[in-house]
Amino acid sequence: MNSLASTEQITATWVVVILYMVVILFFVVRGALRVKSISDYALGSITFSPLAVGLALAASMTSAATFIINPGFIALYGLSGVLSFGIVMPLAIFVSLTLMTKRFRKSGSNVKALTMAQWMGKMYNSNAYAIFFAFLSLLLITFIVLICVGLTQVLSSALNLEPFWVLLGVVVFVFGYMMFGGANSMVYTNAIQATLMFIVAIVLLSSGTEFFDNGISGFMSELKEIGPHYASWTNPDSFLFRDYFEIIFCQIVIGIAIVCQPHIITKSLLLKDEKDVNKYLIYGIIVLAVFFQVVVVGLFARLKFPELTVNGAAIPMDGIVSAYVVSEFSVYVTILVVLGLISAGLSTLEGLIQSLSTTLTADLIKPIFGKSFSADEIKRSKQEILVNKLVIVFLAVVGFLLSYQQMVSPNLSVGIFAQNGVYAYFSAAFVPVFFGMFIKEAKLSTVFTASVVAVVVHFSVYYGKFMPYMKETVNNPGIASTIALLVSVAVGLILHFGRRKAHV
Repeated sequence: MNSLASTEQITATWVVVILYMVVILFFVVRGALRVKSISDYALGSITFSPLAVGLALAASMTSAATFIINPGFIALYGLSGVLSFGIVMPLAIFVSLTLMTKRFRKSGSNVKALTMAQWMGKMYNSNAYAIFFAFLSLLLITFIVLICVGLTQVLSSALNLEPFWVLLGVVVFVFGYMMFGGANSMVYTNAIQATLMFIVAIVLLSSGTEFFDNGISGFMSELKEIGPHYASWTNPDSFLFRDYFEIIFCQIVIGIAIVCQPHIITKSLLLKDEKDVNKYLIYGIIVLAVFFQVVVVGLFARLKFPELTVNGAAIPMDGIVSAYVVSEFSVYVTILVVLGLISAGLSTLEGLIQSLSTTLTADLIKPIFGKSFSADEIKRSKQEILVNKLVIVFLAVVGFLLSYQQMVSPNLSVGIFAQNGVYAYFSAAFVPVFFGMFIKEAKLSTVFTASVVAVVVHFSVYYGKFMPYMKETVNNPGIASTIALLVSVAVGLILHFGRRKAHV
């Protein structure tokens, strides 16, 4: 294994990582003492400030994908990726987040839902629909895998350890402490992580100043030397940024729909006071705007490693940022950056484990095996918390096995694997969430059909390779998701307005 880390870096990183683990465990123990029910685990039993929740939102929306994986795509394909991941998608997300949060919070607090699947079930008065969405939420395991791989790449580079053991350590530690704390500890750990991530984002973005010695034109000249399309806004040689349909249209559609993920849209339910929503959105969006720019670091990494090799060995795409960090910074700055990258991963991983385990417990296992739970409320709460812990163990085992498989034989990047699962999930979630908030009297059969159509279309386009865009060895899940979203919305609108006309 080629290591760029010095012995001093390795030792210092060990010390700081252990300290970081102790701080997290302190908050977990503090939070766990207040968890008396599955509701406390899901939404917390404490009143949180809009700043803390805004930071938690920023931390859980920008994960290892933003800080570790996506800059790798930019390192490979250039400016077209910056336009796509750094400009178009964030703008679409900010608009969608603002509109959706206010509507969802209104209906979410009226509906009294702990999870996205529960919200669906209550909104459309159907247990079957809630169970369907709880089952679909298993697709989010692909995102857990992306984060585990990203964290492993960073830590194995910084500590010069075999990735297998690092992955095992990450899974045991994170899934272990998430069995106890839930939202009470998560909002605080997320706020600390977001603060660290903010500092690290600034450090990473300022690390490229050396490439601007001759101004922006000098920087652009260096990018042009890398390849014919590297410094253009489209890159026909890539499979993600070939033209403006992929870069702009698809990313706007996905940016709008991406907010329909449980660990994002349900964050606003942590605020007890309606007046705090605007502050929460302002804090969250300002911090997110900085985080999304970290993809630019991919350009710096490519200028640092023009051939994308270290000591003659090719750097895997998911390891480019780790290699850049370890080679670019002094010992102490490297440690700070490594901590920030770990925070980027952990913050979203915690949110995913918390929302996914709550969904599987409350919306899949409880409705199906409800008769096995005690009639006594205190006993039932204890049983639910135990089931929730067992679900987290299940997620840990599946997450570990899939992460190891993605590290050994990725299809270019774990990012593609994760996008395929996550995009399919929110493609199915978009119509029911949007209709539930903006279209009155939408029928269950309409949104159920639209959700099923979205999943079928997404995977048919991706694996059936139906479009000219989908004929490559590695395909863009964003195109499959865009088509799925458009068809799903069209089906939903036709069924809704067609039914209303029939009744007129």
